[in-house]
Amino acid sequence: MARKDILKGLMEAPKTDGTPPARVDAAKPRYTTGAIGAVSQSIADLKRRSVIEVDPRLIDTAGLDDRLDADDDLAALVDSIREYGQQVPVLLRPNPNDAERYQVVYGRRRVAALKQLGQPVKALVRVLDDRELVIAQGQENSARKDLTFIEKANFARQMRDGGYERKVICDALHMDKTLISRMLSVADRTPLPLIEAIGAAPGIGRERWLALADLLDQADTDGVVLAIGETSDKRFEAVMRGLGKAKQQKPKPAPVVEKLRSESGTEIARASRKAGKVVLTINSKNADGFDDWLVTHLAEIHRGWKDSNGG
Repeated sequence: MARKDILKGLMEAPKTDGTPPARVDAAKPRYTTGAIGAVSQSIADLKRRSVIEVDPRLIDTAGLDDRLDADDDLAALVDSIREYGQQVPVLLRPNPNDAERYQVVYGRRRVAALKQLGQPVKALVRVLDDRELVIAQGQENSARKDLTFIEKANFARQMRDGGYERKVICDALHMDKTLISRMLSVADRTPLPLIEAIGAAPGIGRERWLALADLLDQADTDGVVLAIGETSDKRFEAVMRGLGKAKQQKPKPAPVVEKLRSESGTEIARASRKAGKVVLTINSKNADGFDDWLVTHLAEIHRGWKDSNGG
């Protein structure tokens, strides 16, 4: 038998009843073992590593919002790609809802810039489920080292709210549980509209955001007005100043004063409760020695109270 007939026999189902051979799906290798299987696997690996060009109009968004200032400086990126071309491919996955379209895993700003330019997008394509998508997105962001603290905190919050386990969040951002917990503490205590109004704040690190969250816990924020700044960092500083003033101006609650009277109605003492303590005030002129007796027997009174309460 000629060599071409051997190959033909490998690719076609044998005819036994005169019916045409079964159609072979070239996208799914029939052979997974032996020489044919090795060749098929090699071809699949080459496809995974190959860069293709995709019409940006066929690319949809997916995953989580990782950028707070995604549109800032997009014009500069457009100018750079116009002059030098796209130097780094993006990562896409086939759109699970439309076989003719793709979803971006990372590289959204590059896709947006190329869409403005009307140029095809150089991309790698991977088949990823939703969990693999957000992990890849988080790892690529961490590798770039230009995602700010609050953007990472917001990304972690979205993952947690999406039902991902803490370990998956740690793996996606390459951080330990302690740091992730601090990030989530900031994201939970800082309203999302305020985070979005401030922006990425590239010059503001973890400690400053923690301080802001603490001020939000302590200050009366009803009267705080967000001052508009030229940059994200300046907007952050404006909010800090506003919260600091609100905290200083917040009136301290008046202490609760309780008058203690005898059976005859005579005022014996006054108890003032404030800031987690009780201050007992006795007027010595009207006490007839009760103040001295109370000081002398206070330890005995406390001991009797403990015994009556099972202490």
